[in-house]
Order: sequence, then C-alpha cells, then structure tokens
Amino acid sequence: MPFVRIDMVEGKPETYRKTVGDVVYDAMRSTLNVPENDKFIVISEHSPAEMMISPDYLDIQRSPNCIVIQITLNTGRTTDMKKAFYHAVAYGLHEKVGLRLEDVFISLVEVPKENWSFGNGEAQYA
Repeated sequence: MPFVRIDMVEGKPETYRKTVGDVVYDAMRSTLNVPENDKFIVISEHSPAEMMISPDYLDIQRSPNCIVIQITLNTGRTTDMKKAFYHAVAYGLHEKVGLRLEDVFISLVEVPKENWSFGNGEAQYA
C-alpha cells in the first residue's frame, strides 16, 4: 500500500497534476507490484519560495519546475525494482508532461506492514 505525496510549484493546470499522479501510479503498478486500485496520492502545490530544492546537488541541474515525489510503502522491494521505478517515473513524466529528467526527485520511505490503517480503526496488514 503505497502512499504518495507529490509536491510542485503552484500554477500547473489540473490536467498536468492528474497526469503526474497517473504516471506515478502506472509506474508503481508496472515495477513495484502494486495492486490495482491501490491508489492513494496527494498532490500539493507551493509558492516558489516554499520549494527549497538545491539547483545543483550531485551535479544535477534542477530547474524551478522540479517536483518532489515521496512514497511511503511496505518494505521488501529489491534495488532493481526501485531503479526500474525511478526510470519509469522520470521518463514517463518527460514523455507525458515534458518534465526534464533532472527535475524528478523521488524518495522512498519503507515501513513495516503493521504501520498501516486503511480505515475502521484497524491494522489490516498486521
């Protein structure tokens, strides 16, 4: 059960935001074995002053359009699966919305299964 948070600079149209969410979801389905309908994505927009992203960390030249994707998910994916996911997201966003590869920042946060409640006050995976 991944929970996705996507942060970007304000001003993008609704279709852009929806496409970004769809690309991330499709990449999770195709590379991380995420089940169908397991879609929990929150997209937030921020003023440029609120997006304090290094423009050149690790010699990657980021623009003000850099987006941050943070995904909390169960532990257990291999490094190869994660690499395939990063690639699918970056190239999918480049193809679908024209986002530069350099402007896709992804962080995966792995947690044990008992750290989830999908509702009803229960730990469905515990």
